[in-house]
Amino acid sequence: MHGTIESTCRVEWRGLAELGSIAAQWRELAARVLEPNVFYEPPFVSAAAPAFGKDVGAHLVWSRAGPPRLLGFFPARVERRRYGILLPVLVGWTHPYAPLGSPLVDREAADAVLQAWLDHLAEEPQFPKLVLLPYLPAEGELSAAFDGALARRGGKSALFGRHARALLAPGEARDTYLVRALDGKKRKELRRQRKRMHELGTVTSVTASTAAALGPALDDFLALEASGWKGRARTAANCDDRIASFMQEALTALAREGKAQVMQLRRDAEPIAALIILRSGDTAWCWKIAYDEAYGRFSPGVQLVLDATDMLLRDHAIARADSCATPDHPMIDHVWRERLMVADRLLCLDAQGSRAFALARALEEVRRAAIRGAKAARDMARRR
Repeated sequence: MHGTIESTCRVEWRGLAELGSIAAQWRELAARVLEPNVFYEPPFVSAAAPAFGKDVGAHLVWSRAGPPRLLGFFPARVERRRYGILLPVLVGWTHPYAPLGSPLVDREAADAVLQAWLDHLAEEPQFPKLVLLPYLPAEGELSAAFDGALARRGGKSALFGRHARALLAPGEARDTYLVRALDGKKRKELRRQRKRMHELGTVTSVTASTAAALGPALDDFLALEASGWKGRARTAANCDDRIASFMQEALTALAREGKAQVMQLRRDAEPIAALIILRSGDTAWCWKIAYDEAYGRFSPGVQLVLDATDMLLRDHAIARADSCATPDHPMIDHVWRERLMVADRLLCLDAQGSRAFALARALEEVRRAAIRGAKAARDMARRR
């Protein structure tokens, strides 16, 4: 049972544009959360709002006792016809650049915060009684807190798209982590590739951490990304001015708080791979990676991930690092051996919503099957 220092809370809804006045309380909450989520912190949300935040707002959970303290932050949007019929769903806010949907919940008042949020949704007629939280950890303290809060009010939930993604969580065995993670043959091959790179010039890893240094480093990242397959597919960030501007603003603001780095692998002065790392509390996120395909035979992406892993292992303030990778990733899964279980969680607030929940559950299955079918057809067409 988590602490209940706040026996009663109040909840309000604000649009993203109205959150500037609570930035200080919001930052304080981010330092006290049950599970960190840098994608829901002020610098990232503010930067992402113009590109991805249409119709998005946030439920704010405040303490009633004493000076008000922000105890919970739940960003979401209402999707009225998610299934093609009028069956509104409150959907947690994620987007292609925010692969984690954990709300910010004060670790000392988690039970009270979740209970207040669920009560508010159940009582306020303006909000749907069905809630879908994408990319929510399926294990751990936050997941258990959701289980308890739902059980206490007779609610329930269903998980969709449950999957594991690579996680670095070394525990006490930091010094020998990479030796244990990679077999001798793989380590030997990577050393051989590194040696061959050195024959072309001096190979170094450099890290930009200040706001001033991050600008040029991000430019290098964007150029590398655009030079590869994402550029050819027109999905690179540089193909959309809004996305490039969002990344620049987010990283600059996060760097001012010591929460962003761009690590580069360089041959002489030339960047041949770049990795963006975000941080909050005891957690890091390997957000985006790109490399020069002309150096593909040297595995520059893997080489940079090894350097980044070594850096993270030496930083004892970091307990875990989320790869933000797709399931069964062909590269990072073989370096980082732990796994983060993630799923989209559909919530039924109480027993009264069981019929609507059953319908939404069935429609969500149909929706996902249709999306899988469309993707399979598209991939088949591309192979022809």
